[in-house]
Amino acid sequence: MPAEFSPHYGTIVIWAERSDSWQYGGYKAREAFAKVINAIAKDEKVIVLCSFQQYDNARKMLDSSVKIVEMSTDDAWARDVCPTFVVDGKGGIRGNDWGFNAWGGLVDGLYFPWDKDNRVARKVCDLLDIDCYNKRDFILEGGSIHSDGEGTIITTKACLLSEGRNPQLSQAEIEQKLCENLGAEKVIWLENGIYNDETNEHIDNICAFVKPAEVVLAWTDDQTDPQYKMSKSCLDILENSVDAKGRKIKVHKLILPKPITITKQECDGLDLCDGEPTRTEGERLAGSYVNFYISNNSIILPAFGVPQDEQAKKTILEIFPERKIVQIYARDILIGGGNIHCITQQIPQYNK
Repeated sequence: MPAEFSPHYGTIVIWAERSDSWQYGGYKAREAFAKVINAIAKDEKVIVLCSFQQYDNARKMLDSSVKIVEMSTDDAWARDVCPTFVVDGKGGIRGNDWGFNAWGGLVDGLYFPWDKDNRVARKVCDLLDIDCYNKRDFILEGGSIHSDGEGTIITTKACLLSEGRNPQLSQAEIEQKLCENLGAEKVIWLENGIYNDETNEHIDNICAFVKPAEVVLAWTDDQTDPQYKMSKSCLDILENSVDAKGRKIKVHKLILPKPITITKQECDGLDLCDGEPTRTEGERLAGSYVNFYISNNSIILPAFGVPQDEQAKKTILEIFPERKIVQIYARDILIGGGNIHCITQQIPQYNK
């Protein structure tokens, strides 16, 4: 599995529509999605998966270079339902089609059914005319793993060892699956992710590789915040770990936004899911600047309209001086439960 910071053929995004995920029929979310898509399209090919009902809207809002393909999905989390691509070092590429059960299935999943989402990975491989590994017996989302492209994977125990994923497998067996299917030699297990992250604390919201043996970690200095102990635990593990090549991990701390809570107005704009509200007024959302996307020439970085936005941008610019930093207001994506990284999936460079 190549690192996200290595060259891409392109990016896949799924167009937002689901009205119990995206407030007021998804209008604001689609505006934010369009800004993300159009920013990435300046650097590389973008393929947008879209319903029949939303096709004309997407075509109107997106740059002409963006390819729009009609495909059925249950929601818009491309990171978690699209294939995880692997390469052979000779220009060849294949996709891993993991099992998807909406972040926990009948234990603590977020919606039912999820059968359309569980078909997306294979359909994307068909679309790209590449071979696909059938790994549907193993529940895994793309947001739960990060790769350095040199044999090291990072993940969280909170997610991969959760009851709703693969309870029949031990940690060692899950690690073996990751290594076998991603071409990895080592897995670094962090305990936790971001507080109140309903994905069971995906890695891509708290920690990401920025270079070989270098990561960025979501951080707060506020010891009264429950996130402090979670981030401190991650820091301790990372600073006492080496990667697959025996290198110590360099950690860049990336400030968290002040706690972001959902408003009554935002909750009122969300439809019910199976007769129940999907959000509660005052609920803390899992906001994090680590949920950025690395395109070929840019970093697409979330903003939340808070003072920490500028500081986060400065830190990312210091880490990626060779790339353009494009910061996009993403609260309307966050309301859906994830952020910019969650709605994207990179396709590594390969020989067509």
